[in-house]
Amino acid sequence: MSTHAKRERLLLADLLEAAGPDAPTLCDGWTTRDLAAHVVVRERRADAAGGIMIPLLRSRLDRVMAEFTARPYDELIRLIRTGPPRMSPYGIKQVDEAANTVEFFVHAEDVRRAQPDWTPRTLDRVFEDALWSRLEKAARLLGRKAPVGLVLRRPDGQTAVGHRGTPVVTVTGEPGELTVFAFGRQDAAQVELEGDKDAVARLRDMGQLGM
Repeated sequence: MSTHAKRERLLLADLLEAAGPDAPTLCDGWTTRDLAAHVVVRERRADAAGGIMIPLLRSRLDRVMAEFTARPYDELIRLIRTGPPRMSPYGIKQVDEAANTVEFFVHAEDVRRAQPDWTPRTLDRVFEDALWSRLEKAARLLGRKAPVGLVLRRPDGQTAVGHRGTPVVTVTGEPGELTVFAFGRQDAAQVELEGDKDAVARLRDMGQLGM
């Protein structure tokens, strides 16, 4: 049975291929080529991928990223579709599902929503629930730098607290849209923000929401 991560992987590869190597993305300063290289390095170069989160390893990550960015674009797409090498932790189905479902979903939206004619994607309820489950668990981490109190709310009333504080801004939307918002793509997310006007503006304008 196909997993969410596998489905999102193939969708991301298709979107990157269709967009070509020089299309914009929602990742600040990155083209589709840069994004494709990031995905491949993250899965295939554990010696460098730590630089994504650890500043001391950033210079090595930058060097390896430059090497992969210089590779033919169709090779990068093929490596994304093929998936991680056999000995990679990401090759384990459970690890792949846990680590890559949201990763690939967000990056697929990075490609889609950077295009001027993009349209909302309809997600099935099972996938929406899977995204919400992950968002609930990660809400505090994703919202830790919010300048105001942050509550994420589904239309059915389920909530997750991203940051404790006052004033409080409540962000309402479907799980996919809340995920896009919580991962720092505030302007691209189709959500409603309720709360003090200045607090809402501060939350929308901050550039550090997310990982």
